[in-house]
Amino acid sequence: VLFRSRALSERPGGKPTLFEVSAHIEALMEKEKNMYPNADFFAASAYHQVGVPTDFFTPLFVVARTAGWCAHIQEQLVGNKIIRPSSAYNGPPKTEFVPMDRRSKL
Repeated sequence: VLFRSRALSERPGGKPTLFEVSAHIEALMEKEKNMYPNADFFAASAYHQVGVPTDFFTPLFVVARTAGWCAHIQEQLVGNKIIRPSSAYNGPPKTEFVPMDRRSKL
């Protein structure tokens, strides 16, 4: 999708700045946070380049995943258990709740 998004931005009438901003954000997130985008990140840029209205992006993302979701449901029904991917939280440590009236004013 990355290459298609780039190609669309370079065609006549394309918007190369949109692709450049997306590529910059991708590189920045990789460098600063070691995070990588999913396929939808550049798909949004490609959709925009071909004139798909922004309101249609989410429905298109959903349609693209529906077959996979259905496959997971079928697997879960056959095995009679919910499939949960393993994960490890790597965010900031837990902090204590501070009521609103005790928080500092910004």
